[in-house]
Amino acid sequence: MTDQMILSIRRPDDWHVHLRDNAVMRSVLPYTAAQFARAIVMPNLSPPVTTVEAGAAYRERILAAVPQGVSFTPLITAYLTDASDGEELARGFTEGVFTAAKLYPAHATTGSAHGVTNVANIMPALEHMARIGMPLLIHGEVTDSHVDIFDREAVFIERTLSKLVRDLPELRVVFEHITTADAVAFVDDASDNIAATITPQHLHINRNAMFEGGIRPHAYCLPVAKREVHRLALRKAATSGSAKYFLGTDSAPHDKSAKESACGCAGIFNAPFAMESYAAVFEEEDALDRLEAFASENGPRFYRMPPNEDRVTLERVDTPVPSLLALDGVSVVPFHAGETLRWRYKA
Repeated sequence: MTDQMILSIRRPDDWHVHLRDNAVMRSVLPYTAAQFARAIVMPNLSPPVTTVEAGAAYRERILAAVPQGVSFTPLITAYLTDASDGEELARGFTEGVFTAAKLYPAHATTGSAHGVTNVANIMPALEHMARIGMPLLIHGEVTDSHVDIFDREAVFIERTLSKLVRDLPELRVVFEHITTADAVAFVDDASDNIAATITPQHLHINRNAMFEGGIRPHAYCLPVAKREVHRLALRKAATSGSAKYFLGTDSAPHDKSAKESACGCAGIFNAPFAMESYAAVFEEEDALDRLEAFASENGPRFYRMPPNEDRVTLERVDTPVPSLLALDGVSVVPFHAGETLRWRYKA
């Protein structure tokens, strides 16, 4: 930090993003590439990325869409199904196509219909991943209809995740987009093989945001925002300086019409102002000196990659967020739409 108004940090990475595909991907990718040097790209396409060949082809489509003169590396993940093969995952990992594999419980979120119905079905694949050091990324919620949606993360920890890390202690796990104090306690108490990503929206909003003055579909994501006690626990974890927590936006674009429908899609598009959003939280928590570790160092360390050498700045300048981004193939309401953020990101 050179003074109170300008913060200089290593260029950050996004360890959880949805870029979609085709025209939508080409429209939203420049926002992620403008802020982040690398990004873990989610595989829940249609059809999902389940083979090495599909992963390599998706990576090529992303690279072809990176704006000229911009340096950006997509890190592709494999989509786990009940039939996932450990040898195929290992081949993708060894060849540098797959950085990690993603566990979606079947029907937990957008594009998860082909996901895992029972973790027991993929234990041979997970055992193979543990042997080779391939990270497992988890959307940690149960999907039972009788479990309250606000309790599904806590139940997943008790029912599934605790047993998994006990049975496979060498497996390296990222508990993605955590939303509860229960998740924070679990990660804090776990071994160094367990880490977690935290989104900007779960640091800024609690569940009231979905219901203020009516239904607010643009505040709806999965996992849903929880009670205020959980938001405060996430803010404490993110700004604590613990190496177990790092940046993962879970930026997920949907067309405005798909969000504002009778059955609105889950997902918040925060990529355009992600770092400005995180900086606001760290400033409010008097922890700007810890933002670089959270955004630029902890993630590479867990993934066993070098941190970025180039630097970026965050300048203390009011930055208005547009109410709508009309892009090719999609019109998206961004996170913080119509608000003014107190920071501006400069690559």
